[in-house]
Amino acid sequence: MGQETMGKKEKEKKKKKNRQDKEERKEERKKNNNKGKGLDAMMAYVDENGNLSPTPPDPRKKKVIDHETIQLGATKREPVDPAEKIRHGVVTFFNTAKGYGFITDMQSQESVFVHINQLVEAITEKDKVSFEIEMGPKGASATNVRKEVAAAKVPVARAPIATAPIVVATTTEAAVKEDVGGKAE
Repeated sequence: MGQETMGKKEKEKKKKKNRQDKEERKEERKKNNNKGKGLDAMMAYVDENGNLSPTPPDPRKKKVIDHETIQLGATKREPVDPAEKIRHGVVTFFNTAKGYGFITDMQSQESVFVHINQLVEAITEKDKVSFEIEMGPKGASATNVRKEVAAAKVPVARAPIATAPIVVATTTEAAVKEDVGGKAE
């Protein structure tokens, strides 16, 4: 067994180096061991900027914080007025066979996805609609989509203009009724 290949020698060197590295790490851990030290030596503090510090904070700079003002998690949303949720837009594309389309929001000029299940009544392209925006897993989606009813120009009914004579204050009430066409009592 006097002959060893180069691969075996290299493997032995690698193993020996790994053992040495392991021993060095072990010695390093022993040096930095925190066992036997007091709590103060292991304590870390957070300064006013949120950074860790080994020195305790100055008690004169202590601030009292109301625990109710601390916000954990996502921000709380204030309730939105239902009138503000209703948007107006124009249907730019709608495929009834596939059951989806897009509405351009008049307020933000953004394109909003709409599914056929969210329609209150049937729509076609270029219809003016009102809708609400709901955030889905893939982004904004229109719900409660309904056509806007165009205000029809209805003629205003006007009362016929009477051609009654002008009554002077000195005239009696019975005389006025006779002039207008009523019967005097």
